[in-house]
Amino acid sequence: MPAELLPPERQPVIIAARRTPVCRTNGALRTLRAHELLAPVLRELVSGLGLDAESVADVVIGNAVGGGGNVARLALLEAGLPVGVPGLTVDRQCGSGLDAIVLAARLVQGGGSPLYLAGGVESTSTAPLRAHRNHDGGPEFYSRAQFVPESYGDPDMGVAAETVAREYGIGRDRQDAFALDSHQKALAAAKDGVFDAELVPLAVGGRTVSADDGPRRSLTPALMARFPAAFVPGGSVTAGNSCFNADAASAVVVTSLARARQLGVEDALLVRGTGTAGVAPGVLGIGAAVAALDVLAAAGVTADQVDLVEFNEAFASQTLACLDQLGIESARANLDGGALALGHAYGASGAVLVTRLLAQARRSAAPETLALAMISMAGGMGTAALLEYRRLLTR
Repeated sequence: MPAELLPPERQPVIIAARRTPVCRTNGALRTLRAHELLAPVLRELVSGLGLDAESVADVVIGNAVGGGGNVARLALLEAGLPVGVPGLTVDRQCGSGLDAIVLAARLVQGGGSPLYLAGGVESTSTAPLRAHRNHDGGPEFYSRAQFVPESYGDPDMGVAAETVAREYGIGRDRQDAFALDSHQKALAAAKDGVFDAELVPLAVGGRTVSADDGPRRSLTPALMARFPAAFVPGGSVTAGNSCFNADAASAVVVTSLARARQLGVEDALLVRGTGTAGVAPGVLGIGAAVAALDVLAAAGVTADQVDLVEFNEAFASQTLACLDQLGIESARANLDGGALALGHAYGASGAVLVTRLLAQARRSAAPETLALAMISMAGGMGTAALLEYRRLLTR
């Protein structure tokens, strides 16, 4: 097991993590804009730890399809944080939430024991319409941004998932079985109250939304087999083994190990290593595996030493391909289900992974548990973070 790599004043740790329910686009959270999703999470993190809000050095938030305007600053003020607290919004598409946490961790490594709120948010329901300006000044609407030059093909996500399935030998039956398992895990976790402690209920239109709405009890192997190919004729990637778009926010508290001890927190995830890698855009879904292999190698850790794994399940094909490349059995990943069941809220999803890992580590309560968060993203990239669970009060 790796020892502390940095002095306590520069060793980044994650001491708290919360999230909203993850709800389908145009579903239960459809009337809330991004800052309205995020503000209650930031407020809960500050109040839950009894933090002095003035001591927050910055709020770093990932967002992929919002309307600009620095949603981090907007949300922190909506949450009631002091006007002296700045905000920074970052965009690495699906990886934005995880990359925001990585950025905060690297800022902690700079020293001074600062305290950050970091995470991600996406309101796909209220995302603005997008348009280029034509030569005559009129709008030309488009459904998604361009991720790479046309010479690279700039494939849609589903087409790239089909390419990964073909090139890495991930068959339809395996994809369907993995997706069905994700739903069953999530349903079981919800029934057992596994998500309760991490969720921040939201008031929406006179009612309270306090649970994820994605997992489906009606799915069976027979029903999964009936879904037609969704992106490529005759392909294996279907609506059943692909994620759905969602609305959500998730954030964590990142500080130094020294500051965490001063605050008297009981436990934390120590950030052991982080990294982002680029891959060919045509197989963009494999990016997370490349990043994870680099991070594990740099830390001197092998995949079989990792106890907890959270991977964003945008598509079953790319999730399985990445796990295969890492030598991680699919049953070991996403113990409580993933985005195939819960949904993919773009900029929030990477932060949801870290929130889930902290909850799982606390549930196991095993000291020095190693955890891996990883996500692939548009344009052919992947980000990974290696974390280690520690009980701080017993050291």
